[in-house]
Amino acid sequence: MNRPPLLPKNGALDMIEFKDVSKTYPNGTKGLKHVNLKIEQGEFLAIIGLSGAGKSTLVHTINRMIDITEGTLTVDGVDVMSLKGRELRRFRRKIGMIFQHFNLVTRSTAIKNVLSANVPDMPWYKTLFGYYSKEQKVRALEALDKVHILDKAYSRCDELSGGQKQRVALARTLDQNPSIILADEPVASLDPIIADVVMSDFARINKEMNITIFINIHHVDLALKYATRVIGIRAGEIVYDGPTKDVTQEVLNLVYMGKEVPVAGEKIEIEGMVIEQ
Repeated sequence: MNRPPLLPKNGALDMIEFKDVSKTYPNGTKGLKHVNLKIEQGEFLAIIGLSGAGKSTLVHTINRMIDITEGTLTVDGVDVMSLKGRELRRFRRKIGMIFQHFNLVTRSTAIKNVLSANVPDMPWYKTLFGYYSKEQKVRALEALDKVHILDKAYSRCDELSGGQKQRVALARTLDQNPSIILADEPVASLDPIIADVVMSDFARINKEMNITIFINIHHVDLALKYATRVIGIRAGEIVYDGPTKDVTQEVLNLVYMGKEVPVAGEKIEIEGMVIEQ
């Protein structure tokens, strides 16, 4: 029997589906418990919940940074746990990953950091000498322009602000031409004003490029402002999955077990109620 193609012909990853997925760590901790989710191409989802609730675990299972222990996780019909070696590396190339602490080479320029997205597909000798084609350089500059930081292309990253560094990281991810962007607390280390700007970049890219964006975010106000769908997770279980507009105080009490709701700014309004930080 012929094996189905790893990816569709256009390279797009159309859907993520969790079927009764659980994750148990070696020490016995349950990171995820019987998760069932369907994510369509082009959605903008935010995962909210207390620290240790399983937000990061859920995100990292999608690109196999964390392996599930039970259930089935598929992307465009392909069982992610079945992938090995070259197939797994090829799969990951279509999934961008944004981290809280940027993961940039700070002594290099912004454009060189963006160009590093090409390294997995380049011969070793070009990587060794940092040889990039004109086409690759143009594409890197276009990626920086998409996040409104083209003027910093030749600035060293250790000279940039936190918000500018995160935008360089986002430009590097866009240079991969991903179908999915996973972001793990991408604005947690930024001040509220800059965090809002970076989240607006995510929202714009989601709409303009139809890239699925799945964000683990600590600040509920930003999740409700920019995401179109919210996943609430508590102790490894999904307790809310629905449109952002349907999130109520009752939902937040369920997700946060009645504890203080974290926000980036001073307050958020839900159905006429104000939640102070």
